[in-house]
Amino acid sequence: MTQDAIRISGLTKIYGGGRGQPAKRALDGIDLAVPRGSVFGLLGPNGAGKSTLINIMAGLVSKTAGSVEIWGFDQDVNPRQSRASIGVMPQELNLDPFFAPRAALEVQAGLYGVPKSRRRSDEILAMIGLTDKADAYARTLSGGMRRRLLLGKALVHAPHILVLDEPTAGVDIELRQMLWENVRKLNRDHGMTIILTTHYLEEAEEMCDEIAIINKGSVVARDSTENLLGSLDAKTLVIQPAGPVTTLPDIPGVGVARRADGAIELSYRRSETPAEVLLDAVQKAGISIRDIRTEEPHLEDVFLSLTGSRAE
Repeated sequence: MTQDAIRISGLTKIYGGGRGQPAKRALDGIDLAVPRGSVFGLLGPNGAGKSTLINIMAGLVSKTAGSVEIWGFDQDVNPRQSRASIGVMPQELNLDPFFAPRAALEVQAGLYGVPKSRRRSDEILAMIGLTDKADAYARTLSGGMRRRLLLGKALVHAPHILVLDEPTAGVDIELRQMLWENVRKLNRDHGMTIILTTHYLEEAEEMCDEIAIINKGSVVARDSTENLLGSLDAKTLVIQPAGPVTTLPDIPGVGVARRADGAIELSYRRSETPAEVLLDAVQKAGISIRDIRTEEPHLEDVFLSLTGSRAE
């Protein structure tokens, strides 16, 4: 049995192209492996192909070419087993307004063929904080409660892999913290593999062990979060002066700026400018240092360097 939760090879998806219409290549030969038990980030700008990739993994969209294995099951050979191995919490709030949460979970479990004796509807309701709303119509639930119910529906068949598609978009801080607490517990206590798409890059930076960045239907980067952040050459030295500063240091190839709190910011490339050159220039400018620190790049910087656009 493979040690990868998901293994994708040469995955291509082309929409349209019939009756003289131009074809759109949504995915262009993607190769990707997601390790079992990881929290894996799937990032990219709007229109990059993330949703298409997720829908193919979930068995909701047919591929044009390539292969997809979910928990060791080839989608073409064992479609039922591969679909049973993955649960998806979609971005859209697609709930039947006339089903109460408990009934919605029971129906979802029935669709996956879960016997009544093995259903965990009440346990899931407790986990997502909807026990007191178990018999209330979904149309009476708040937006945050509906999003929690989507998570519950994705878990009814006890999948090995949970895909969260923009799970915290537009939700308040309390719900976001509750969601991540549940996700960490599922990953830590049950070994569930989590795949996360998000536009909140600080969220991916905090949550994910590994990250793949997709742009224009192709994987442009895939590495551990630590390595991706370390791949950037840029670094910032922040100096808090001990007194008033009249002259800023002038260093070739280094960006120098004064921050609102009076600190001096020196942006440089580690491969081009040693830190001692910066400190020497600061000293020559007559600046006494009260405090000094460095700032490492953030995932936003990696994303920008690879896609040329901000997450939105």
